[in-house]
Amino acid sequence: MTDIFLEGGRALIGTEIVETSLSVSGIDIAEIDASRGRARLAIDARNLLVLPGIVDLHGDAFERQMMPRAGVDFPIDVALADSDRQAISNGITTVFHATTCSWEPGLRSADNARRLMEAIERQRPQFAADTRFHLRHETYNLDAESEISEWLSEGRVDLFAFNDHMDGVVADISNPRKRNRMVERTGLSSEAFDQLVERVVSRKAEVPDSVSRLAAAARAAGVRMLSHDDATPAMRREFREMGAMIAEFPINEETARAAASAGDAIVYGAPNVVRGGSHTGWTRASDMIAKGLCSVLASDYYYPAQLLAAFRLAADGVLPLVKAWDLISAGPARATGLSDRGQLAQGRRADILLVDDSAPLRPRLVAVISGGKLVHLTDATRLLSAAATPREAVVAA
Repeated sequence: MTDIFLEGGRALIGTEIVETSLSVSGIDIAEIDASRGRARLAIDARNLLVLPGIVDLHGDAFERQMMPRAGVDFPIDVALADSDRQAISNGITTVFHATTCSWEPGLRSADNARRLMEAIERQRPQFAADTRFHLRHETYNLDAESEISEWLSEGRVDLFAFNDHMDGVVADISNPRKRNRMVERTGLSSEAFDQLVERVVSRKAEVPDSVSRLAAAARAAGVRMLSHDDATPAMRREFREMGAMIAEFPINEETARAAASAGDAIVYGAPNVVRGGSHTGWTRASDMIAKGLCSVLASDYYYPAQLLAAFRLAADGVLPLVKAWDLISAGPARATGLSDRGQLAQGRRADILLVDDSAPLRPRLVAVISGGKLVHLTDATRLLSAAATPREAVVAA
């Protein structure tokens, strides 16, 4: 692996942005305030921000690569390869593909979740981003419990979330636009979809015990758990008691405060920040951030959102950039137990971004280093020639 030298950028070191140079050796950051030494690859980082790579613990934009239109499928390996390029080109160096395992057939079925997991495992060495499997279990998918327990015990799941969208499904059946979207996604006829929902809802009484068993399996396997769309402090407490220490998209301030008071990680969507509010009409993420009720921003359904959100928060005066960046790098790294990344420090994993911040609210990603490899570069003039060549000669050339 080629050693890399980053010359003279404005680097986020600890809680400060300082002008310094960094060296990378192997997959790690070798030195801060470094000299070039024998590094064969050097990049001019002057006038650029040098930032830790983004960690995305919940991103499902890959679904659009698999099914860009309702009923139009593309091979999983093609979709994942394209999603990897999209993630990297938006500064995401660690990506958890949030894969829904639902009672419905089609895109979000248990069969498709299995195929995705197997494809990620198979293609992982080819990806530029460190790619992991976040399993989003729809709690009414009772028939999948045994298989999911096996996946957990075999170490094939990196994050495990409990989701319950059944009330929303039942409510949306009477909305023609939403109903058509759900039915098209499953590939079922309208009548067959109604019959399926009726069968699934009829087993409601079995759901709590299934959730408890799966939570026990996740604890035994050491897999971190999330609960999705917690509606009340009591709901958050119940999931916390089962070991789910990450509150994902709590839907009101009361629940977010209960999570914060218990020290839970709290996740909101970065698109919410960029757009100025939730597309569902629920909690406004920037308000929660201003109140100290958010520790992680995830890409959710739009890979560019995390990078844009950090700069939006800074421009709006909600947080200084160093704290806003914590929400998309060190914060999600802590929440997922990845202690080797999220900071620029000697011995940490070399996930590094070079960002041109000269245009307000429109940061431009110049280069991405992931696991010590230069995997994205948009400005080749930033490459420096041999170490012995004076800087003035490079500029003159």
